Amino acid sequence: MPIAKRSIESKITVDGLSLTWHLQREQQIWSTEENWKGIAIHVRVVEGKFRELLLEYPVVVPHKVGYTKIKPVLPIVPAAKVAAHIRAAIAAGWDPGSRGKPFVYQVEELPN
Repeated sequence: MPIAKRSIESKITVDGLSLTWHLQREQQIWSTEENWKGIAIHVRVVEGKFRELLLEYPVVVPHKVGYTKIKPVLPIVPAAKVAAHIRAAIAAGWDPGSRGKPFVYQVEELPN
């Protein structure tokens, strides 16, 4: 039975820019470690059409229960950490005022 996606979202102001973010994807675990994906957070500017940001986090390694059952891990997503990661994405080249495909930023640390 799949786990329902949590509804996590918030409005924040980063460096004078009004943004809204929400949980785009829960952690996905498949059969091999190469196919695991961590959570992803979608960020966009509140007013107007601007370039969006996708924060992709590393996988939180799940705990095995028995031989085959894997207990899923639901990382906590604090708004202060998301704001810090948005600032890091801006430093890495995300320009919210530009147009184009969403900017994908691979976050090095876990969201907790």
